Amino acid sequence: MICHPIWNTNRVFWLLMVVLFAAATATAQSSPCSLKIDQLPESAELRGFRVGMTFEQAKAHVAQVQLARPDQFGVARISLNPYFDKSFDQTAFADIRTISLDFLDGRLVSLWIGFEGTFKWQTLETFVDGMSKSLSLPAEWSPKQGGRKLICNGFSATASIIAGSPSLRISDEAAQATIAARREEAAAAAEIAAALVIGDQRTKLYYPSDCSALNSVAEASRIKFKDRHEAD
Repeated sequence: MICHPIWNTNRVFWLLMVVLFAAATATAQSSPCSLKIDQLPESAELRGFRVGMTFEQAKAHVAQVQLARPDQFGVARISLNPYFDKSFDQTAFADIRTISLDFLDGRLVSLWIGFEGTFKWQTLETFVDGMSKSLSLPAEWSPKQGGRKLICNGFSATASIIAGSPSLRISDEAAQATIAARREEAAAAAEIAAALVIGDQRTKLYYPSDCSALNSVAEASRIKFKDRHEAD
């Protein structure tokens, strides 16, 4: 049996955070955009949504925003469909097909808007140019998987063409690093749990921690080992 290494999950978490933050900082330093997320101006194209707003603020702005249960990492995802949902103000949300909101710990960290074929900027080039002016962003977006991406100081903006129409995602990169670190921490904790060996002091038998036979071993008779090597 291959023994998995035992990691200190807190150390893994903070090490990953440092690496991700350093990478984001290095990217931002080499980017033509030094703007921070809270410096983005109000934009009619974003229909009143702002990365960084709370769930309560989003709900107050659009009544159709309904609370979603956060996952184990604190992420709650909400999808709105103004084009198909006639309860939306069709004037205020004209040309909007879908809006996706990702909240981390109750704060909006990723905003994706998919536009309809009636939207004024339909080509990738005119869309990037128009959004750059609307959001006071530099025009030098880099090619990214058929679209364009701009890395700024702590956030990114990605433009792409989906189903023949443009879309825009604005993402808080520090929040994405936090989510990634939480996932790594959970994976490390699961690896540690999977490596545990439980011994029965009465019979001198050993079981993997997920073995169903453990149900017949009294708690008072159990002894834990961090892995098979320690049990041996």
